Amino acid sequence: MRGKGILIEGLKKRYGTGDTAVDALKGVDMQVAPGEVVGLIGPSGSGKSTLLKCLGAVIDPTAGRMTLGEDIIFDNGWKVRDLRALRRDKIGFVFQAPYLIPFLDVIDNVALLPMLAGVPNTEARQHALDLLVALDVQHRSKAMPSQLSGGEQQRVAIARGLVNRPPVILADEPTAPLDSERAMAVIRILNDMARKYETAIIVVTHDEKIIPTFKRIYHIRDGVTFEEAGEGRAF
Repeated sequence: MRGKGILIEGLKKRYGTGDTAVDALKGVDMQVAPGEVVGLIGPSGSGKSTLLKCLGAVIDPTAGRMTLGEDIIFDNGWKVRDLRALRRDKIGFVFQAPYLIPFLDVIDNVALLPMLAGVPNTEARQHALDLLVALDVQHRSKAMPSQLSGGEQQRVAIARGLVNRPPVILADEPTAPLDSERAMAVIRILNDMARKYETAIIVVTHDEKIIPTFKRIYHIRDGVTFEEAGEGRAF
């Protein structure tokens, strides 16, 4: 097991001060176990993006505690010195758009992060290829992003999110641009990868096609979360 996965306790985020202050998060509690994929849903302006940015160490929370894997990363202040290294090594990001680097081929798009972390190029590319094989897109390893289909681009983006084997993956609307078949394929891949690497995954979504696949769902509304059991329907 990889520690606690994701544990969020009493997380708050306030923008501004005085009469103009806005409490975007009012005390969020959330837990995702290693190997689990959990849905996060809520209306626009409910705090989803703020929560993801706090958990992804993109913005500073105001108060609360966040644990990723074995490490407390925030406890009423950051407990890690290098937030860039935290994002690189402990958090994988999968976005609605793949954001692949257009002048790098597929394998180097995936291998770039470990290369930047100091992993030898040959080793980084081999690990990238292993992930591309697991995601059944290894035959496109030398292709440029512009030559890929939408589904292939998203699988490459998932490989990039997993390449450093982070304990946490944050997926922000990863199926929004995809049809039903490809959306279900992405959810199947995320679940397979969660089990294989014991990764804790949060999927922020409005996609009605995939919501029935989650076993657990967190709703966020007005900066507060509440949990419900999902259908956990096979995909």
